[in-house]
Amino acid sequence: MATYAIGDIQGCAESLKALVDRLSFRPHSDRLWFVGDLVNRGPESAEVIRLIRAAGPQAQVVLGNHDLHLLAVASGARPIQPSDTMHDVLQAADRDDLIDWIRYQPLAHAQGKTLMVHAGVLPGWSIAKTLALAEEVARRLRSSHWQDFLHEIYGNGPGHWKEGLRGGARYRMIVNVLTRLRYLKPDGSLDFKCKVSPSLAPAELAPWFSAHGRVTRRQRIVFGHWSTLGLLRTPGLLGIDTGCAWGGYLTAVRLEDEAVFQQSALESLS
Repeated sequence: MATYAIGDIQGCAESLKALVDRLSFRPHSDRLWFVGDLVNRGPESAEVIRLIRAAGPQAQVVLGNHDLHLLAVASGARPIQPSDTMHDVLQAADRDDLIDWIRYQPLAHAQGKTLMVHAGVLPGWSIAKTLALAEEVARRLRSSHWQDFLHEIYGNGPGHWKEGLRGGARYRMIVNVLTRLRYLKPDGSLDFKCKVSPSLAPAELAPWFSAHGRVTRRQRIVFGHWSTLGLLRTPGLLGIDTGCAWGGYLTAVRLEDEAVFQQSALESLS
């Protein structure tokens, strides 16, 4: 059995199909892990969801910020943006099924000493802590009041994690860390302005994975979200967002030996 972690697809269904073909994927024994941002920016968000959903238990997904944005737009919590390309989901005959499938996916997944999230984790969060916090949000998304909940999770504050956070502030912080985090400021607060690669970032900002005292250093974290970072494959870290929606590549990494498989973008950016 092999497990392949696949980076941000963002509606690039043809690239996904071509990549899976390159993997010689065995549907009855192999597994596919998806780091989130299944939708938006590319042309076929609905088809991406259908393809992954059809894989059944062979597919493991965590939600990214674009997936949550789809839920927020569908629920009326957020307006659709001019740059969004999710209309095929919102106008689909099976829209409700697609939306429900998305909202039942978790924000973190772990197997052994490997943790998958979309963006990152805070230095003090262990794998167990991350899974527990992600489940708090997942329970609200699965509830009958999920549309109301989506009004609570948008905004940049609070900047610091505190165990005593409650209500919307707590959920917002969890979501921001797991689906939006790239850099931390010197005081440990979250920075959302800088999106460039670490070589171009202001010196005072630290990539979340370089933070002092990170308790997950002895584990392996698989993540996406950071196309300007590109493929990052170092001990304990697999960053696999390689910008397929921007004309780059869709990347898969076989977790057993960290072999890399890449498919150049097939979708037109026009």
